[in-house]
Amino acid sequence: MKSKLTGLIAAPFTPMLEDGSLNLPMIETQANALSASGVQGAFICGTTGEGLSLTTEERLLVAEKWVATAPPQLRVIVHVGHNSLKESCELAAHAEHIGAHAIATMGSNFFRPANVEQLVQYCMEIAAAAPSLPFYFYHMPAMTGINFSMLDFLMTAGNRIPNLAGIKFTHENLMDYSQCVHFEEGRFNILFGRDEILLGSLAMGANGAVGSTYNYIAPVYLQLMTAFNAGDIRTARQHQLFAIEIISIMIRHGGLPAAKAIMKMIGIDCGPVRAPLQNLSAKQKEDLRQELKQAGMFSFLRQSGSTTPLAMA
Repeated sequence: MKSKLTGLIAAPFTPMLEDGSLNLPMIETQANALSASGVQGAFICGTTGEGLSLTTEERLLVAEKWVATAPPQLRVIVHVGHNSLKESCELAAHAEHIGAHAIATMGSNFFRPANVEQLVQYCMEIAAAAPSLPFYFYHMPAMTGINFSMLDFLMTAGNRIPNLAGIKFTHENLMDYSQCVHFEEGRFNILFGRDEILLGSLAMGANGAVGSTYNYIAPVYLQLMTAFNAGDIRTARQHQLFAIEIISIMIRHGGLPAAKAIMKMIGIDCGPVRAPLQNLSAKQKEDLRQELKQAGMFSFLRQSGSTTPLAMA
């Protein structure tokens, strides 16, 4: 089994052209920018990457481009979740074939597993399709409606999925999170997935996290983690509060569509979102830019030595 993932793992946006087709050449720019910002990995085709809005063929192409162009130090984790188990297995086998670092899957969110045992059986088949890769379960109840104890999941799956590496834990239940982190003396890699409460997860023992805002304000979280590890909780709180303000602005302006607009503002144009998500109007984008400017995001990135061109700031 490969070493545990640590540090910041970005959940990249899938870049698209104005007509909604894939903009595959942009992926190399994204990968290089993430690596330069101190991010350790890319969790592709997940929620932020609009994975479930892409066709299987598109997901194969996106995965191939990420693996082919990411710098060696940037590890690529491919989300292979799908409501068709057969499609998930195909995506998993492909990720292994192209040399991805790991795979992850959320549970089927239309016909949902009724209990932990059913979820484990479902995951066993997907993990077995890529037996040489670390396998992560993607726990995100807010989107999937699947909300079992992840401690129970580890207890049930731990000795039945040989390549089980851990969980992408995108939930607010820090009690369950802490129990997973410390299960069997830290056997599994439990990556935290809520950017807005990263500090809370660090207090519970986190040493790796997956998030969407690591695409554009990674230096905030790196400084937060440095302060926490040095015992400077006051400074760590200040960085977390700053991140919360940026996240709040992004959410007020539409969530993922606003986040994609932010990427263009920092000079990495990931294009539009796909329906049913709705793109921001020109006025909405300008209002968003002004709020981010007032909050100090662009000046912070300049002061932190961001490598992005900050094209619209």
